Amino acid sequence: MHFDPVLLSRIQFAWVVAWHILLPAFTVGCASFIAVVEGLNFATGREEYARISTFWTKIFAIAFGMGVVTGLVMPFQFGTNWSRYAATAGDVLSPLFAYEGLTAFFLEAGFLGVLLFGRKLVPPWAHFFAALMVAIGTLFSTFWILSANSWMQTPAGYEIINGQFIPTDWIKVIFNPSFPYRLAHTAFAFFTTTGFVVLGVGAYLLRRNRSVREARIMFSMALWALTVLVPMQMVIGDMHGLNTRKYQPAKLAAIESRWETGKGVPLTVFAIPDDKAEQNKFAIEIPFLGSLILTHDLHGEVKGLKDFPADQRPPVTIPFFAFRAMVGCAGLMLGLVLLGGWLRWRGQLYDTRLYLLACQCALPLGFIAVVAGWFVTEVGRQPWTVYGLLRTAASVSPSLTSSDVTLSLLAYMAVYLLIYPCGVMLIARLVRKGPLEIGETASALEAGIASAPVVLTPAIKVVKGEV
Repeated sequence: MHFDPVLLSRIQFAWVVAWHILLPAFTVGCASFIAVVEGLNFATGREEYARISTFWTKIFAIAFGMGVVTGLVMPFQFGTNWSRYAATAGDVLSPLFAYEGLTAFFLEAGFLGVLLFGRKLVPPWAHFFAALMVAIGTLFSTFWILSANSWMQTPAGYEIINGQFIPTDWIKVIFNPSFPYRLAHTAFAFFTTTGFVVLGVGAYLLRRNRSVREARIMFSMALWALTVLVPMQMVIGDMHGLNTRKYQPAKLAAIESRWETGKGVPLTVFAIPDDKAEQNKFAIEIPFLGSLILTHDLHGEVKGLKDFPADQRPPVTIPFFAFRAMVGCAGLMLGLVLLGGWLRWRGQLYDTRLYLLACQCALPLGFIAVVAGWFVTEVGRQPWTVYGLLRTAASVSPSLTSSDVTLSLLAYMAVYLLIYPCGVMLIARLVRKGPLEIGETASALEAGIASAPVVLTPAIKVVKGEV
């Protein structure tokens, strides 16, 4: 393997994004969960909901801070590593990234302070409103980032003038052909990821007999939500697959390691893809099931990789195995949800120690599935930055050298390997304390802030409302 600047830049971007995506995969769903719990607290006045909200808000704040730090690196890379891509597609993508910052970040950052410190300082409805604004902000962020990413996958609403993509119809740019499916699939993935985090934390607290009332509420709410989310995610994933077959058939062929075009094709459960020989080794296949899943027809036609020029095919191994990792996680999730429903029906949901342990161990499943899905999407798009129009090799900064990228990659690796363990340790400390202890501490602190006297120094004078 020749480590040229293009490959090193791809590895660097993959390193940054793979770590960063773990955070929105949690914070998007966590913000919505906090908004729901705040709504229940506002409607019922039960202290358990307030403690649960305070507990998850503190965890959200740590993850949000880590997300801001790790996310800032990505736009800088467009200038340092991918300047030709930025120059070519900037007229389309820059406004989308700007909308994300204007609509999402300010909502999240502006109202997070109210959530963290305002329970005793603002009316209950205002605290609930702040939770809603933070949740809406995270969803706005998801909307704009996925619109930009989807445009790179299925470009629309543009014309090429002097080698640059110029938008001609912003509705078509934003709502490009793959965007609705990608948005729904990703949002449900984020909600599902958070659901399993809440489920796992609830199981951990129940197993250790800490904050039991709050843990039962969290555990039950997460399981009810996952009972809807997991099956719906599978349906949306199927719809997204049909869209990929229509607009990115080479990607679908790589995902299935399908070399020959055919009808009534089998489903390849396992194989060792060989790109050079253009064949699969040690393949385990189920007849006709591939066409049935991919086309909803037993005799449907599926295009093979040999239908595309060799220099326009994505690498097969990564999308093939990453997709199966994602599907495997989904299967485990569905099994846990169904088992939980059965235990709930039998009245043994909170007392089955082995099931609680399984839920605790399942906490990272959503993160694994999200990262695997991202590898499927981005590696399957190769060798294009803008699908079918701009090659990755033509997108990198022309002045880059291998040593330049190597040094920056090593620096990013060192920083990220410092940030993430520290953040995880802080969150783990909060989890060990539980909502009850954290809620009582926060209430005492906020009560002290609310009752503290306001002192004006002699240097400040108020006259007729003016300072």
